[in-house]
Amino acid sequence: MKYNFDEPVKRRNSNSYKWDSTTSEDVIPMWVADMDFRTAQPIIDALAERVQHGVFGYTKVPNAYFDAVTNWFERRHNFKFNADWLLFTTGVVPALSAVIKALTNPGDQVIVQEPVYNCFFSSIRNNDCEMVSNNLLYQNNTYSIDFDDLETKVQNPKAKLMLLCSPHNPVGRVWTKEELVRIGEICIRNGVTIVADEIHCDLVYLGHEHIPFASISEEFLYHSVTCSAPSKTFNLAGLQVANILAADKNMKAKIDKALNINEVCEINPFAVEGLIAAYNKGEEWLEELKQYLLENYEYLRDFFSKYLPQFPVLPLEGTYLVWVDCSVFHQKSEDIANILLKKENLWINQGTLYGTAGEGFIRFNIACPRERLSNGLERFKKLVDELI
Repeated sequence: MKYNFDEPVKRRNSNSYKWDSTTSEDVIPMWVADMDFRTAQPIIDALAERVQHGVFGYTKVPNAYFDAVTNWFERRHNFKFNADWLLFTTGVVPALSAVIKALTNPGDQVIVQEPVYNCFFSSIRNNDCEMVSNNLLYQNNTYSIDFDDLETKVQNPKAKLMLLCSPHNPVGRVWTKEELVRIGEICIRNGVTIVADEIHCDLVYLGHEHIPFASISEEFLYHSVTCSAPSKTFNLAGLQVANILAADKNMKAKIDKALNINEVCEINPFAVEGLIAAYNKGEEWLEELKQYLLENYEYLRDFFSKYLPQFPVLPLEGTYLVWVDCSVFHQKSEDIANILLKKENLWINQGTLYGTAGEGFIRFNIACPRERLSNGLERFKKLVDELI
């Protein structure tokens, strides 16, 4: 490999939310979804060049930015779309909040699929909407969609939006075209707009393919909004940049207004340069990253199979977040997470952070050097040996 993902990068005392949210030097943080790897060198070089300019005033987003986004999705995901359909903002969560604000009224229902990314809940609540969950079905060590329940939920006249997490965080599913088509047909038939959070779209592994929801058909394109960003792909969350794709002019105008009302309609010069460099020059790094992440997953899976077979590890089709069934503990997920942190200095996410349907599960972030991953797994095993 050209890039050394085994190299540890000291992140503590760098104002890292992941590492500096605890004062203990002994904690291994495998919780919040950012990576412990340096980003691609072309991105670092582009940012360094921008720093040397020395003036950091208000930023005009150039055509090169939009070209980088559209070319990336055409090249990587076979999805060609018009740059005029894009709006930029400071992150996918602000994007989701703006979309909900734009396309709903207080009291409307927004459908999610628990267990699911926890910020969906706050974005819905902060816009005075009602969250309704079409819980995913957990069977045979994987998750699927309860289409009968979805059909029932969308028929409520108060249901206006469905937030689709694709690929899915935290369960690691990459939805097939057949699943996406069925979701779209059910929602569109009942007047529900699909809002696709596709932030993990570039982190999909061999045997699986991310299909942008809006790419399936013109009908799907004009009845959906897509939120994406380079942040998970290239470890750029701190640059605060994301894009919203809305082909319908009326929807786009409403979302643009909501972005301005929420004052998240501008991005900084580093966000611009970082995105352009990532999408134009980051592919070699990304391919090596995906290989390393997959090997990390296989290492974790084999470790559990050998030492902890009573804890099913779900297949990882996409993302770098591994969902583990801890129901054998017969304890609440929150208690498991707290015990791990207190006794073993291992910080993971409790399943109920992602809704009540996450009870009995925990989530591991495996985007770290393998030695650190191994250390974290040994700490988990030590606790298991003590408790079971």
